[in-house]
Amino acid sequence: MAINPLKFNVLPDPLTIKKLIGPSFIILGLGLGSGELILWPYLSANYGLGIIWGAVLGITFQFFMNMEIERYALVHGESIFVGFARKFRLLSVWFLISTFIPWIWPGIIASSAKLLGSLIGITDTKYIAIGLLVLIGIILTLGPVLYKTVETLQKTLISVGVPSVFLLAIILADKADWTALAKGAAGIGEGFNFLPAGIPVASFLAALAYAGAGGNLNLAQSIYIREKGYGMGKYTGRITSLLTGKREDISLTGSKFEPNEENLSKFKIWWKNINIEHFILFWFTGTITILLLALLAYSTTHGTPGISEGLNFVLAEGKVIGFRLFPAAGAFFIIVSGLTLFGTQLTVFDATSRILSENLLLASNGKLSEQKIPVVYYSVLWLQILSGIFIFLLGLTEPLQLLTTAAVLNAFAMFIHVGLTLWTNLTLLDKQVRPSVFRIITMVLAFLFYGGFSLFVIIDRFL
Repeated sequence: MAINPLKFNVLPDPLTIKKLIGPSFIILGLGLGSGELILWPYLSANYGLGIIWGAVLGITFQFFMNMEIERYALVHGESIFVGFARKFRLLSVWFLISTFIPWIWPGIIASSAKLLGSLIGITDTKYIAIGLLVLIGIILTLGPVLYKTVETLQKTLISVGVPSVFLLAIILADKADWTALAKGAAGIGEGFNFLPAGIPVASFLAALAYAGAGGNLNLAQSIYIREKGYGMGKYTGRITSLLTGKREDISLTGSKFEPNEENLSKFKIWWKNINIEHFILFWFTGTITILLLALLAYSTTHGTPGISEGLNFVLAEGKVIGFRLFPAAGAFFIIVSGLTLFGTQLTVFDATSRILSENLLLASNGKLSEQKIPVVYYSVLWLQILSGIFIFLLGLTEPLQLLTTAAVLNAFAMFIHVGLTLWTNLTLLDKQVRPSVFRIITMVLAFLFYGGFSLFVIIDRFL
């Protein structure tokens, strides 16, 4: 597709924080089923809470990363991928590769299948996982307005899951556990500071990448806020179902506003409100959830033999919860965990399909039109589902191994896109709406942090 120059349009009046709620639920849901529910609790159960500082640092970095991604879409009414393509067209090819390859590993749905299968005594859950993949494809294919389908699902799962975890942690953790959590947030562990001896660096990097959404999924935030109608995104259409939805005109290229006094005054209110919305729903809710899930895993399973293998620690959590409270409570925890993972995998497929669709159009050099987006979206969606099924049929079914492989690849992808986002915002946006010095410094630190850890893992693994 041709990338049209940005035309001028009217900046809409700012929405209230209540009306802005939505996109942050989706990106929070992208993290709940991987880093929050699996990787950080796994590390805490096996190595203690002294490593939990990494989760706080990771989600804090992602808050600032997400806001810079939102800044571009708010001001230009188009996704950050179009901005990248304006800078260098071949970047679309990079995002096709760096999205498809890391996220093709179906570790999240494998985890969901293993937990749900444990409730009915099934140990070989390969075919349950395949069935869940097909169910995800059906839900996304039949939802009339795609964004509303995903937002509603994540709101429902988070509104049930987060309070449940909060109550379980309050009931089951004792004073010593809470003290260990507070010390861990400052990097003070049991006999170590920051990192214990023997912890796999790749696993820690994987958890860092998944303290939030992870990989290129953070960039999908620019697509979600555009479809929600933030700022200049009001003027673009939404993806609707090919079978049940009413067709909408879609434009990938956006528009911008004149940086005059009236518009800049509106922008400041928009910027303040979306920062508050994302801080409360993504950073605060996400941080509390990570900490409580890690605390719950630590207080119920730390020191228990056999929890280092796969998802055994989650199954052990369920047993301890059922023993300390009543059996149904343990089963409820496993069900909520399994359904949260299912919701995460669904949202991951939605986000990656959006990313792949936009970048396929951008890389096609005019051979695919914007009105083909729904067709392209559902084509790449089912391609990913079929790829996941193929991986399962090959016998690659261990959830934790699949999750770690994907997360290490995604940490490197984050290193790349943090730098690109900052570069794009500093060169394409009008001076009056560019990031502040503080946010520039934070993005540079995130860039160096993810880059440094990625380099360390590469040297550790291959050199």
